[in-house]
Amino acid sequence: MFQLLYFVIHAIQPFLVPLCFVFAWGLIILTAWSIFGAIADSLRRAKRMHNIPCANCLFFTGDYHLKCPVQPKVALSEKAINCIDYRPKFVSWYDKVNS
Repeated sequence: MFQLLYFVIHAIQPFLVPLCFVFAWGLIILTAWSIFGAIADSLRRAKRMHNIPCANCLFFTGDYHLKCPVQPKVALSEKAINCIDYRPKFVSWYDKVNS
């Protein structure tokens, strides 16, 4: 039994080093790809979250009980990105002159 095992181990030994090399680099590449994908997804999500205008809205209260009296279910969510009730807190002189 051991002679057969000894023969099998010596027969596959020349293929083990290249095979392990390919598997190790494949694992490293998959890990790097996964990390890169997670970073790209996080940046995409952060960019989307920075488009939420609630913090600069006139109706935003800042109170965690009632964030927005006009649209309480939509406040601080992705649905608020194109909120029809949005009014800026601070209006610049340029906006006043051109309105």
